[in-house]
Parts: sequence; C-alpha cells; structure tokens
Amino acid sequence: MNYKRDKIKDACYEKHYVYNAHYHLIWCTKYRNQIFTNQDLAQEMRDLLKQTAEDNQIKIEKMEIMPEHIHLLISFRPSKSGSSVVKALKGRSAFLFFKNHPEIKQNKMWGGHLWSPSYYFGTVGNMSKEVVEKYINDQIYNAISGGKPYPSPH
Repeated sequence: MNYKRDKIKDACYEKHYVYNAHYHLIWCTKYRNQIFTNQDLAQEMRDLLKQTAEDNQIKIEKMEIMPEHIHLLISFRPSKSGSSVVKALKGRSAFLFFKNHPEIKQNKMWGGHLWSPSYYFGTVGNMSKEVVEKYINDQIYNAISGGKPYPSPH
C-alpha cells in the first residue's frame, strides 16, 4: 500500500528519520566588548556563521548579530550533539573573523579570544518557535529604544 502521509510542519525529513528539534542559541563576545558595531562587520559575521553552518549541516532559521552578542534559532540532525554544534559555530567563526581582522584581535581582544566560553542553548518547546522568532526580532527594537548601536541593515 503506497499512500502519502501528511508532512509535519517545520520537521526535517531524512532518509531514515524525521526530526523537529529547534534550538535557541545565544553567546557573547569576550568581556562583552562591542565588536559588531557597523553593518560591514555584522554582515561579515553573518556570512561566516552561514558558511560554517552549511559546512556542518546546521540549519540557521533565524539570526541576529548584535554589537556584543549573537542570537540564533537553529536545527540540526539528532546525530549531532549540541556542544559540537556550538563548538563548530563559535570556533570556526572566530578563527576566520580574526584571520580577516588581526587588528581587532590585537586591539580589542587582547586575550586572543573573540567569544566568551559560556553560552545559552535552549530547546524551543516550552514556548513556540514563533515566540522565539519574535524575541529575536525584538532585539532590534530593544537596542534602538535603549539607545544602543544596531548594525543590521534590515
């Protein structure tokens, strides 16, 4: 018997399994230094994270680059661990960013690290995915209304 099943909204369909796991990931720059203070630096980090995610089979569903922290809504295969995903995103993006901007590493990040070692990693379940997206989108409004710099062009 061959029949078409209804697809689950937001689920990822692989050859042998289906998953619907979304994660809210936040991390800060070391010492919360404001690094991404203009559109060019923010866009460069956005591009580095997109490329790193693609290389590691991580789906970025939503992203916001703030001057001193990053918000991501991500999804990845259940065969990956959350810590390995965070390590890939933070490690590779820092390496490539410092390669392009040694002056930032020397002048602003004297310890040689772009990112703080800590991060927030939460499943999207106790609140809907839409609520997390709204929270990330509200970062723009909150930054502007609080008088903080906001580099993103959208």
